[in-house]
Amino acid sequence: MERVKAAIIGSGNIGTDLMMKMIKYPRNMELVAVVGIDPASEGLAMAREHGIATTHEGIEGLKQLPCYPDIGIAFDATSAYAHKVHDEALRADGIQVVDLTPAAIGPFTVPPVNMHANLDQPNVNMVTCGGQATIPMVAAVSQVATVHYAEIVASVSSRSAGPGTRANIDEFTRTTANAIEKVGGAAKGKAIIILNPAEPPMIMRDTVFTLSEGADEEAIRASVEAMVAKVQDYVPGYRLKQQVQFERYGDNNKLHIPGRGDFTGVKTSIFLEVEGAGDYLPSYSGNLDIMTAAAKATGELLAERRMAAAAA
Repeated sequence: MERVKAAIIGSGNIGTDLMMKMIKYPRNMELVAVVGIDPASEGLAMAREHGIATTHEGIEGLKQLPCYPDIGIAFDATSAYAHKVHDEALRADGIQVVDLTPAAIGPFTVPPVNMHANLDQPNVNMVTCGGQATIPMVAAVSQVATVHYAEIVASVSSRSAGPGTRANIDEFTRTTANAIEKVGGAAKGKAIIILNPAEPPMIMRDTVFTLSEGADEEAIRASVEAMVAKVQDYVPGYRLKQQVQFERYGDNNKLHIPGRGDFTGVKTSIFLEVEGAGDYLPSYSGNLDIMTAAAKATGELLAERRMAAAAA
């Protein structure tokens, strides 16, 4: 069977970086259309240079393109608000949707944690950039211990936060916290994002804190390091900034949590750095790179599933 035809909706930073990844590293998907709303968009111009059909008339313009009936997978890199409209239109035409916005209409998908669980869903959600970077770490601790609480702090360069990111800050925190619980396995999750205006721009940094019990430090450290290796399979610039840190609480060293009482167990602190591949955006934009890399990896599995079903 030929490669599955795909479209990208959104010609901003995220959509364009995803486009360049699909052009540079093709596997089982063929990018046939890129959609925007700005006729002067650099992303649309780059798509045309590579012979890809474009429209600046949004989802309605996509439907008018000759390639539309053949599209099997669409990546939405717009906004949570716009995605609700796009999802309804695409589902009606049998197109599977990979959602890079915080809309969270479909199930949360984080490749090394649950990528194979949602392949038959009409819509899969890639959570957020902070979620893609940190949820694997929460899940790694959850695999060997009971995680009562997890908190993540995602710090990104303000230069890598475009209008879509800025308009979705509230959705970012809610969606990420929800996914920390549903995918990461924490009983309670919290997410914080920081846009750092430092010059020169900083590389994405993420801090993950968990409170857990039922496992020793070595088991947690080994699980975290194994998960880091899995993420590096599709995001080579993903790495631990330093050794995993631990603090144990017990009878002689109490941690009081308001509303929950004294905690007994291990506090784990994980410090990450995410450097982008530089396919379109500068390497400091690791927050965008991990999102597009995760979406591409997920799309490839969806395409593989569709190809296998067609061949059966």
